[in-house]
Amino acid sequence: MRAIKTKKIKFLNFESILLLFLFLSLILHYTKIVPASVDVWILIVMAGLASVPVIFNVIRSLVVDKKFSIDLLAGITLVFALLNKEWSSAVFINLMLTSARLFWDYTNNRARRGIESLIKMRPQRAKIKKNGKILEVKIEELKEGDLVVVESGESIPIDGVVVEGDANVNQSSLTGESLPIFKREGDKVFSSTTVVSGNIVIKTERVGEETAFEKIIELVEQSQINKSHTYSLIEKFTNWYIVLILIASIFVYFISKNVNLVLAMMLVVCADDIAIAIPLAFAAAIGLEAKRGVIIKGGTYLEYMAKVKKIVVDKTGTLTKGNLKVVQAQAFPGKKREDLLFFGSMAIILSDHASSKAIVDFVKKEGVEIKEPDGMKEFNGRGAIAHYQGKNIISGKLSFMGEEKVELKDSEISEILNIESSGHSLTLTAYDGKLLGYFALSDEVRSGIKDDILRLKKMGIEKIIMLTGDNERIAEKIAKEVGITEFHAGLFPEDKINYLKQYLNRGYKVAMIGDGLNDAAALALSDVGIAMGNIGFDATIESADIVLMKDDFSKIPELVTLGLFILKIAKQDIIIWALLNIIGLSLVFTGVFGPTQAAAFNFLSDFIPLINSIRVFRWYFKDSTILLNKK
Repeated sequence: MRAIKTKKIKFLNFESILLLFLFLSLILHYTKIVPASVDVWILIVMAGLASVPVIFNVIRSLVVDKKFSIDLLAGITLVFALLNKEWSSAVFINLMLTSARLFWDYTNNRARRGIESLIKMRPQRAKIKKNGKILEVKIEELKEGDLVVVESGESIPIDGVVVEGDANVNQSSLTGESLPIFKREGDKVFSSTTVVSGNIVIKTERVGEETAFEKIIELVEQSQINKSHTYSLIEKFTNWYIVLILIASIFVYFISKNVNLVLAMMLVVCADDIAIAIPLAFAAAIGLEAKRGVIIKGGTYLEYMAKVKKIVVDKTGTLTKGNLKVVQAQAFPGKKREDLLFFGSMAIILSDHASSKAIVDFVKKEGVEIKEPDGMKEFNGRGAIAHYQGKNIISGKLSFMGEEKVELKDSEISEILNIESSGHSLTLTAYDGKLLGYFALSDEVRSGIKDDILRLKKMGIEKIIMLTGDNERIAEKIAKEVGITEFHAGLFPEDKINYLKQYLNRGYKVAMIGDGLNDAAALALSDVGIAMGNIGFDATIESADIVLMKDDFSKIPELVTLGLFILKIAKQDIIIWALLNIIGLSLVFTGVFGPTQAAAFNFLSDFIPLINSIRVFRWYFKDSTILLNKK
C-alpha cells in the first residue's frame, strides 16, 4: 500500500510541475517577453514533453486494454497540431489534458477517501495474555484462540468474543454510528473498532483477512470495479463516438482541405469530461456511503435503487428488532414445567435461530442446567429434532408437530391458537411423542418504521410486501402497525423464494430486504438484495448487493433518494456535454474559433460536468425531500 501511495505522490508531483511549466510557457508566448526564436523552442519542448503521458495512455489503451479510449482522440489531435506546427495549440491541448488528469486524480482520491480512512484504522500490534503474562505481538502473529487484551483508547485487532471485563466500544468504522456500544462477557466484538472506556479480554475467532473489517474493505474496493449500467452505456457510446469523430474529421478535411478547421473541431469534441464525470459521481457516492456503514457492491445497485418499484421485506429482524424474548413458558396440564425447560432448551441449544437463542437465554436465567443432546437435526423454517437417551425431542411450530405425528389434544390446540391470536410467536416442545408445552415469544417493531414505509411510498415505490414464517395473526398485527397492506405468512424459506419470483422480470426492479442466513437465497435472487445489520454473517453479506452494517431501516429510503440524485447528476452531465459540444462546433464552423480558441473552450468547459458531479460530496440526506420535489 505504501509503495502504491509513493508512486501516486511522485506521479502527482510530476503532473503538477508539468502543469506549471505549461502555464509559464503560454504566459511567455502571449506576453512576448522572450525572443520569438526562443519562444518557439520553449513551446516545442513543452509540447513534446507533455505529449508523452498522452501517447503512453493511448498505447496502453489500444495494446493492453484492447479498446478505444478518449485519449485516442486527444493523441490524434496533438499529432495534427504538431504536424501543422501549431505549437501554442499543442501546448494548450496538453494544458487541458494535464489539468483534467490532475482534477480526476484529486476527485477520485477524494471519492476513495472512505476506503483509505478505513484502511488507516487497521491496528498493527496487539497484546495477548499467555501463561499469566501480557505479551505484545504483531497482528500477523495472532491466531484463533489467542486471548487478546484491549484497554481503554485502543483498537480491537481481531474478531472475537469478550471473555473478561466490559467496555464501551465505538463501532463507527463498521456501522457509521457514533454512539459507543456496551460490551460484556459473551458479546461479539470486531476488528478495527475502538474501546472508548473499560478493559476487555477477547478470545480470538477471526484474524487478518477473515475479519469482518477486512471483508468490508474488500467489498468497497471491489465496488469501484463494478460499473453502473449508465457508465457501461457511456463506455459503449464513447467507442462509437470516437469512430464517428474520426470519420467526420476525415470527411471535413477532404471537403475543406483545412487542417486548422479539423484540428479545432476535434479539440471541441474530445469527450474526456463525460467519460470522467459520470463514474466519478458513482465512485464518490459509494465511498461516502462506506464511511456511513453502508456497503454498496457496485454502481449498478445504486442505480437500481432509483428504479425499484416493489420491495419485498422479511419481518423478523428487518421490520422488527429481532430481539425475541420469552414472555411465557407454559407446560400443559399433567406435564412438568421443569421438563419443558430442560428438554425445550436441549432441543435447540445448537441452533443459531433467534427464537432458539431467546429460549436458551430464558432457561439459563431460570437456573436450569442445559445439556447438549446426543444428536440434532434442524429443519429450516420448521423446527428441530434432537436425540437424548434413545428418545426424540421435537421443537418447532404446531404444523411441524403434526408432521412428526406428535400427540395433540383438542384442548392443547385450542390454547395454542388462542395464544397465537394475541400476537405471540410460539415454539412448542414434545418429548417421546407427547407435547410438553410451549414458549411464547414476542418481538418489537423498530421505531420509525411506519414513517420510513410512508416515505418509500411517496418516493414512487408501488408496493411493499412483507413475508414471514410467523402465523397469520402475528403477520397481520405487524403489517397494520407499520402500514403494509400486502403480506404472506406461515412461509418456509423456499416459499419466500417462490413469492419473490412472482415479482421478478416484469419490467421493473425488485429489492429484497432481510437479515440472517434464512434470507441469503432470496437476497441473491432479487435485483437488489439488501442485508440489514449483518456484521460477521458471511453468507448473508456475500449474497447481498447492499449491506447495512447497522440495523437502521431508514437507510432504505435514503438509498432510494441517493440513487435518484446520482441518476439526476448523470443525466445533467450528458445534457451539459451535448450543449457544450453544439455551442463549440457552432463557433468552429462559423470561423469564430481556431485551434487555440477551441482548446481554451474545451479546457474551460470540461470542468462544468465535473463540478456538477462533485456536488455528491456536498449532498446530505436531510435535503432528500427537496431533491425529490425537484425531480
